[in-house]
Amino acid sequence: MSRIGFKQIEIPQGVEIKIDGGHVTVKGPKGELSRNFNTDMKLKIEDNILTVERPSDSKVHKALHGTTRSLIANMVEGVHKGFEKALEIQGVGYRAQKQGKKLIVNAGYSHPVEIEPDAGIEIDVPSNTQVVVKGIDKEAVGAIAANIRAIRPPEPYKGKGIRYAGEYVRRKEGKTAK
Repeated sequence: MSRIGFKQIEIPQGVEIKIDGGHVTVKGPKGELSRNFNTDMKLKIEDNILTVERPSDSKVHKALHGTTRSLIANMVEGVHKGFEKALEIQGVGYRAQKQGKKLIVNAGYSHPVEIEPDAGIEIDVPSNTQVVVKGIDKEAVGAIAANIRAIRPPEPYKGKGIRYAGEYVRRKEGKTAK
């Protein structure tokens, strides 16, 4: 049984939360996020601590309890610190570069692949084999990073492709193995 929903969310200094029925708006130094939640969940703020309470122990309410708490905690962390996801590019001739706001990836295709980030998402290229996706919305940062990785996922024989930083790729032996 998960107990995520019972954890309290500490509201850091400089972060403001407005609750209007099922609509929650979180403002912080990095920006503003808002989202609609199920109105069954009761949100209470006391002494810079937000708690999420469920009305019953039904299966639906238990699921909504933990999900609501996690989404609000991610919103608070996003506007306070922000999120980032790093990717590594491995392979001969595989590289990335930034052109304006666009990311241009050469990953062994006949043409370079261009990725345009959504509003509120920033893409940095510290070196031509590293890409860092930053933003305040955890869901959007993960989605853009997954789209970049999907250009050329790492293959199991030589390990070539685009992978998350620190991702382990299980290697296989080639045809000569018996």
